[in-house]
Amino acid sequence: MKRAAIFVSGSGTNMENIAKKAKGGELSCDIVTVVCDNPAAFALKRAEKLGLETFVIERKKFGFKAEFESHIIEHLRKNRIDFILLAGYMRILGGEFVKTWEGRILNIHPSLLPKYPGAQAIKDAFDAKEKETGVTIHFVNEEVDAGPIILQRRVPIEASDTLETLEARVHAAEYELYPEAIRLFCAGKLSIEKDKVKILK
Repeated sequence: MKRAAIFVSGSGTNMENIAKKAKGGELSCDIVTVVCDNPAAFALKRAEKLGLETFVIERKKFGFKAEFESHIIEHLRKNRIDFILLAGYMRILGGEFVKTWEGRILNIHPSLLPKYPGAQAIKDAFDAKEKETGVTIHFVNEEVDAGPIILQRRVPIEASDTLETLEARVHAAEYELYPEAIRLFCAGKLSIEKDKVKILK
């Protein structure tokens, strides 16, 4: 069974959803460790409640990004991690880190990429009065929110929506779509060809 690390910075709802599905046997992977760059993140309380091992590491305690990330890599190797799931991790991964884990880092983004990359994607789509937004699961490359797309799901923006109601529907879609992508990855059904993801039968 593949061994996964989940990277978080904030609330940790996607981490909790994935971990519960893994513990319940719905995903064929073990969540071995939760890596967090924010000691105040509520995700750490969620992880503790689920009995997950956590690794808290603060960027400000290291002079260089490469040094910070080398400590993370050491932790991942020590725990024999096969792949990484970014779930609200608010730090851009360095080029060397991405190369080390190429094809083995998945990320979730709350928009229909390439539209609305960045940290405020739901609000950006809402403020632009779009008729729809959505959720994207993609492999991570060296460009922000630009890696090969695995799965996408559309979420309509209703005339009656507030930002809060839209956020709730986007998150509900996330909780379904991310596990689906993880299942495909763990089953060896994802192939990257010329920066495009092919889902194998």
